Amino acid sequence: MSLQIRPLQSGDRESLYRILVESFDGVSIDQNIDGRLGSTGQCDWQWRKGRHLDDDLRRDPAGVFVATIDGQIAGFITTWMDREASVGFIPNLAVHRDHRGRGVGRKLLESAIQHFRDQGLRLARIETLDQNPVGQHLYPSVGFVEVARQIHFAMRLDTPGSDLGDAV
Repeated sequence: MSLQIRPLQSGDRESLYRILVESFDGVSIDQNIDGRLGSTGQCDWQWRKGRHLDDDLRRDPAGVFVATIDGQIAGFITTWMDREASVGFIPNLAVHRDHRGRGVGRKLLESAIQHFRDQGLRLARIETLDQNPVGQHLYPSVGFVEVARQIHFAMRLDTPGSDLGDAV
């Protein structure tokens, strides 16, 4: 196995999108919303999650790192920086199912952390859902410390009973 971490290349988006959607199946807020409240129109959770990737690619393409094994894309990590606050953010980390458990996610995290250090940042942040045991194990194993938990709420606005007047 020849694991390499490289910068984003122009033809990577479709492969990254497929890996992202597959990796976040079962651990996505948008998927939870669809499962609990039903579809939010013509756009399913996979499409909405894909938009997050598009946002990441626009925001900081130099902060996207791609893992390859024997020349094939095995995973990726996206980053962005708040230089004034000296904080680096990791919005997405995804590894193809065929390559999990082989250190790909760890190498991608280490690359992102080194990228932040090279930029002189003082803090790195990443989030995971309670329903993601892989993230809850991996992130502390590379040095992240849990600092808070958050609860996400959602509400349909297009069905009877969702009108704000009904709550009064």
